[in-house]
Amino acid sequence: MVESKAEKAEVGREDVEADKENMDVEEPAADAPMKVFTVEILRLIKDMQLQHGLRHGDFQRYRGYCSRRVKRLRKTLNLPQGDRRHYKKRNVTLANLEKPNSDERFLHIPLMLAERTWSYAMQLRQESNTEPRKRFHLIEKLRKSCVYALQLQDLCASDRCDARTKLEAEAYSAWIHGSLHFELGLWQSAAENLKKAQVIYENLAQAMPEEEQTVYRAKVEELQPSLRYCAYNVGENASVNDLLEMRGQAGLLGNLSHLVAQTKAESMEAFQMMEWRGRSVTVRPEKVRLFLLSIQELGRSIEKAKDYPAKIEMLESVLLDCKDAIAAIKDEIKQDPKLRQPAAGEAGGAAGGGLIGIQYLLAYMSYTRLKLTLERNLFLVAQAKLTLDDPNVAEKTPLASGGGKKTKPQDLSRLYEIILQNVTEMQQLGGMEHDAAYQAEMEQLALSFRAFRCYYIAITLVAMKRWREAVAMYERSRKYASDASSSKTPCKDFDLRGELKQLIATIEGCKFSAHAYSVLEDDTADDTVLFGKSQKSSKPLYERLSHYKEDATLNSRNPNVFKLIPEMEPIPAKPLFFDLALNFVDFPSLDDKIEQKGSTGKGATAGMSGFVKGLFGWGGGGASK
Repeated sequence: MVESKAEKAEVGREDVEADKENMDVEEPAADAPMKVFTVEILRLIKDMQLQHGLRHGDFQRYRGYCSRRVKRLRKTLNLPQGDRRHYKKRNVTLANLEKPNSDERFLHIPLMLAERTWSYAMQLRQESNTEPRKRFHLIEKLRKSCVYALQLQDLCASDRCDARTKLEAEAYSAWIHGSLHFELGLWQSAAENLKKAQVIYENLAQAMPEEEQTVYRAKVEELQPSLRYCAYNVGENASVNDLLEMRGQAGLLGNLSHLVAQTKAESMEAFQMMEWRGRSVTVRPEKVRLFLLSIQELGRSIEKAKDYPAKIEMLESVLLDCKDAIAAIKDEIKQDPKLRQPAAGEAGGAAGGGLIGIQYLLAYMSYTRLKLTLERNLFLVAQAKLTLDDPNVAEKTPLASGGGKKTKPQDLSRLYEIILQNVTEMQQLGGMEHDAAYQAEMEQLALSFRAFRCYYIAITLVAMKRWREAVAMYERSRKYASDASSSKTPCKDFDLRGELKQLIATIEGCKFSAHAYSVLEDDTADDTVLFGKSQKSSKPLYERLSHYKEDATLNSRNPNVFKLIPEMEPIPAKPLFFDLALNFVDFPSLDDKIEQKGSTGKGATAGMSGFVKGLFGWGGGGASK
């Protein structure tokens, strides 16, 4: 049942591939430049191997897939080998690639043929453990695979293929030849070819963007055990590197540096590189590249804006573009399941070491969005300070006397609360939780904004004449500002140390002023009195002799000095007495007296019954009369 499900899934995938291959290719114009082909050989074969059997070591299934793929390619590219009755061999030649309407899938035919014979050889290798004679068949299949690999290398050496394709074809051919010589026991030749493939893959990994290096580095690690075994069989006197250098003198690897440089240049032209916190990342999505180009001159544009509303509007429009760029990155991650999880052993830079390139780019774009939002909120704060309802600020700002709506200190405290929420989101940014330097910068930024928020909360409390709470908030604001100023890791994008020093100097005067007012306040918040003003107190004078109050009612006709009629007070009530001793008194027995009264005999008993009978007309005597 499991095998049938796997076969059905494979048939479904092959149907999709067939539909893609059968799509019509647009005819290029006559004067159009010749198209340069790019075939990622190693990534292509690795994806096919994992999807069609090699994940479980099923080489027979992969061989069948390669046969069917070659048949579909020949049918789609109109390159059949004869008809139904007669067979006529037709290989892919340079003439097929030089046609104006040529297709890069012509290069897939020799690649799939080499993969088919190689997979057959690996299948025979498994079977040769019990049937030794199958090793002869194995050697023949590897020889045939080398023929197809050389054919692919010759085709890719033409001008129709770019430098990357040439390097990959050369490395693939060297690996196939190294595998053949390894089976034949030709250790020097096998080590030479395998080392050649390893060097090419190492250089390709260095030239490629970070997210494309994984497959090449994995191949380099895969070749290492075979190279060590070859070095062991060659002996200590011979070195694989020496063999490679001797071979390089013949000219086979003479153009390796040139091809690697050309590949790196083409990669740089195709993708824009972005650097953040010591790590460079390739930018693939077009929207992201356009956005990064657009914000390069954003600082100058903001400086040229005439007022704060214009700057805020400019930042809001950039934020919309930033959200679209982030959506483009998320769509690319959704389309490729391999990008959803960080690659194992992926090495980063100074930050975000556990993230692959596209995920690190998403983290950078999210940080950029939060940074732009924070800048917009800071401009809102600066605009609100121009009309702050505070005498010290209003005298210095001409806009405050224009008669417009003034800003209250609590409005500024709300804005700083929103800013702190932005900083919290920056701290919780995906992939940056374990970056100690980044978290230290965000913590310093949060302390700075907490200091400003506490300062404006204190101003709000001063307006409410809550002096003690205001002094406490001033002290807390000073503490936050001092901690943020003394931090060794200030935020590079938001340097607020100058404003924090100015805030500390302002807090000192405000704190002493609020403390002086708090000395004059009463035990209750309702009796607070400012200098030069009087307030009527409900307490009589004899109860507040230790406090000075300017009470105008004392000079009136009814001064509140003493209450002549005391107020009703609760007092203890007169006690109630209950005679409970009777429950504990033992009375003398009266049984003897009760017996004497009952000793009158039958006469008393009969007299009573006769009285009752006579009263109601009962009895025999009355009846007889």
